[in-house]
Amino acid sequence: MAQLRIALAQVNPTVGDLDGNADLIVDWTRTAAGSGAHLVAFPEMALTGYPVEDLALRPSFVEASRRALTGVARRLADAGLGDVPVVVGHLDRRAGGRRPLNAAAWLHGGEILISSAKHHLPNYGVFDEYRIFERGDMLPIVRLHGIDVATAICEDLWQDGGPAGIARAAGAGFLLSINASPYERDKDDVRLDLCAKRAREAGCALAYVNLVGGQDELVFDGDSVIVDAEGALVARAPQFVEHLLITDLDLPEASPGEGPASVEASDGVTFTVERRTLSPVRLPAYAPEPPAVAEPLDDLAEIYAALVLGTGDYVRKNGFRSVVLGLSGGIDSALVATIAADAIGPENVHAILLPSRYSSEGSVSDAEDLVKRQGLHSRIVPISRMVEAFEAELDLHGLAAENLQARIRANVWMGLSNEHGHLVLTGGNKSELATGYSTLYGDSAGGFAPIKDVFKTTVWDLARWRNTALTADLPFLHPFAQEPVPEAIIVKEPSAELRPGQRDRDSLPAYDLLDAVLSDYVERDMGRDPLIAAGHDPGLVDRVIRLVDIAEYKRRQYPPGPKITPKNFGRDRRLPITNRWRERG
Repeated sequence: MAQLRIALAQVNPTVGDLDGNADLIVDWTRTAAGSGAHLVAFPEMALTGYPVEDLALRPSFVEASRRALTGVARRLADAGLGDVPVVVGHLDRRAGGRRPLNAAAWLHGGEILISSAKHHLPNYGVFDEYRIFERGDMLPIVRLHGIDVATAICEDLWQDGGPAGIARAAGAGFLLSINASPYERDKDDVRLDLCAKRAREAGCALAYVNLVGGQDELVFDGDSVIVDAEGALVARAPQFVEHLLITDLDLPEASPGEGPASVEASDGVTFTVERRTLSPVRLPAYAPEPPAVAEPLDDLAEIYAALVLGTGDYVRKNGFRSVVLGLSGGIDSALVATIAADAIGPENVHAILLPSRYSSEGSVSDAEDLVKRQGLHSRIVPISRMVEAFEAELDLHGLAAENLQARIRANVWMGLSNEHGHLVLTGGNKSELATGYSTLYGDSAGGFAPIKDVFKTTVWDLARWRNTALTADLPFLHPFAQEPVPEAIIVKEPSAELRPGQRDRDSLPAYDLLDAVLSDYVERDMGRDPLIAAGHDPGLVDRVIRLVDIAEYKRRQYPPGPKITPKNFGRDRRLPITNRWRERG
């Protein structure tokens, strides 16, 4: 067996920041080289950020990516790092190609040694790659210290056929996969099982380096892994943080000879096998370092970490330094404020208390308690006289009068945003967004919605979890001196407080029943009959379906927010607003 020390650079690039991402690649390579790494791997599209969406269709951006890749190769050599091969994801184009390529390049000696393109182009959920990219049909195999290393890109592992089977047929001793795999609840176990399956299919150890960070609605969780040829876990990086996973591997030495020049994949595509040799002889034996295996976060911890990372990166990557939000004394705004404080620091969070004639005394005092516990900036702006001024000019009643208050509140925090440069955080949850239980241009206004993909029952779960989380074990949490969310807020019955004695239950089913139906209808696309067959009450099903279907226009105008479920409102679920189809009883 031959030895190889591989470094998986789980990094957080920014879409479009070619110079900044190039700096990141050089800096992390320097660190990896200092740790004795023989091969450094960066995630899918690390040079451009991911996803670039229709930026990839601009020839100017493609050419800028190509120039940046050449520049990174030269910079690595100039920095004395040219002897360490670096694999990096980038945007490319074939000579005469009609569309760009989602590519992976090997950099060595100041040059691009070889570049290949993704074969399987996902066209489901949040992905739209089939429309944008041209698919590849070449498998690169680089002989490094006597080991044949094959390279694949993300979806090439998720789909049957393609590079994993080709790697076995071509005699590869190691398969490296670079990835930009977004976070979803419970995806870490699915991903690990997938890597184990593909390693057995390829007949060799597999390294999976994943992106980390927030990009608009997507959150990438890292969780890079290495498995052996039998699929057993060897090493694992922590979730939701940048990390360099360095692991020593014993791998089979390459056989003499070149091997096949082409192999037919199970999907009928013939792959060209392109080989390069950097070092044909294995390294002298050395003492390996013990592999690091990070413990995965539990369910609520990883959801919360995703919300914090997604919110913090959206704020920072879009040039904001502070946020503002309406703090009502209810559970939703309390959780949003807490996420923001963890994401960017409580000193950068501005909470606005906006009591009206219908606000309970507890709403103001509970909000003030949260502000004190977390050390937020706060300001009280009563809206009663503003409402009265509108009422003196407009004769509004019922729902119109209720919505007026919500829209005045939004005007206040949007005005403060314009005045002071804060990003407005929207406080609505997935249950409200699904059923349209929000005021358009009122509580739905803002620039980013941290709990947009979080059902109401999970909002309560996360608040309780955050109050008991140990900051020492979770570096993404701010060390508050006491529980950040007052118990009075958690146990309070939810209310919009837009009319006397108003409660959410006046307009919506109980949240535990509602969320169960919404999960099946929205995330699993179950129709009326399957919902009832699954055990949901027929009357409840009809009521929920109607609420969801008529609220599509509101969802289209809602701010982006971190995706944590298999199907979020936004990139995942795309339905027409003008639509007469209804599930019938």
